[in-house]
Amino acid sequence: MQKFDFVYQARAGRVVFGPDSLQYLEREVLSLGAERALILCSPDQRETGEMVAARLGSRAAGVFNRVVMHVPIELAKEARALAKELRADCAIAVGGGSTVGLGKAIALESGLPILAVPTTYAGSEMTPIFGITEAGLKRTGTDLRVLPRTIIYDPKLSVSLPVGLSVTSGINAIAHAAEALYSRDANPVTSLLAEEGIAALASAIPGIVKDPLDMEARSGALYGAWLCGTVLGSVGMALHHKLCHTLGGSFNLPHAQTHTIVLPHALAYNRESAPEAMDRIARALGVEDAAVGAYELAKANGAPTALRDIGMRAEDLEKAADIASANPYWNPRPVERDAILALLRNAFEGISPR
Repeated sequence: MQKFDFVYQARAGRVVFGPDSLQYLEREVLSLGAERALILCSPDQRETGEMVAARLGSRAAGVFNRVVMHVPIELAKEARALAKELRADCAIAVGGGSTVGLGKAIALESGLPILAVPTTYAGSEMTPIFGITEAGLKRTGTDLRVLPRTIIYDPKLSVSLPVGLSVTSGINAIAHAAEALYSRDANPVTSLLAEEGIAALASAIPGIVKDPLDMEARSGALYGAWLCGTVLGSVGMALHHKLCHTLGGSFNLPHAQTHTIVLPHALAYNRESAPEAMDRIARALGVEDAAVGAYELAKANGAPTALRDIGMRAEDLEKAADIASANPYWNPRPVERDAILALLRNAFEGISPR
């Protein structure tokens, strides 16, 4: 039955979508009332970051190209200091969730407006959620100051994303929407966006694997990522994201791959407690069972399915279960330490959640 008792909070943000939309970059910077932009990117995206700086010309204050995963507090402090030194009045985050995350860490303390140019399907650009890692623990929070003011989605920029990362980044986005469907504060609007986002990505991912230059598939994946990111920023998350933050922040596992591996097992954990959400996820994936469908989507498209294959150690599973179950948080099914450990062991081995 449709839930008609809800609260829906729209998040302000301007979206410019389409192939070659990067041509509007200077216009969008000026619309923020900014004149000196600090460009943020990872070492792998250095060429793209420098291209963005060249496009801005004198409006580029500099390029910070040392972004790494999980936003270490030390790097955040360094980037904030550089932005102040260069007298930057906005930051342009070019890349994936880690780069957007660093932009958010700058905005959190400085209030600088962020313009995001996503090249992956992480969806962080659509959320007011930030994460900073300090002393081996990833602290997350929500603050509207970190929400990017403008997002330029140019599918042509995502062509440089390797096929393997395209798959895991896309499934990472699916995870946002999947949890949104059984979130405590889900509502009809976010649920529609979530189901459409999952369906768009489930269709686009095989197309990218078949032909990485397929612009229709790349556009569909970025469209799906936008929708999934929107719901991620509009409702609360649950077990899946808690587990992935634990595994990433405390054990330094790669973000998108971790989400890809954990998702089927988190869905299986919640399968009996959120049947309507599972039906919608399965329908969007075009399968009978949501958990199995998520697992098969990853496996069929060459993504990793076992935590042991991305650097997790068997001896760390107990510690991960302790951290993930230490602080109470909402989930459709109660979070129980032994059940979480069993989930992690299945994910470690890569067992299908049938």
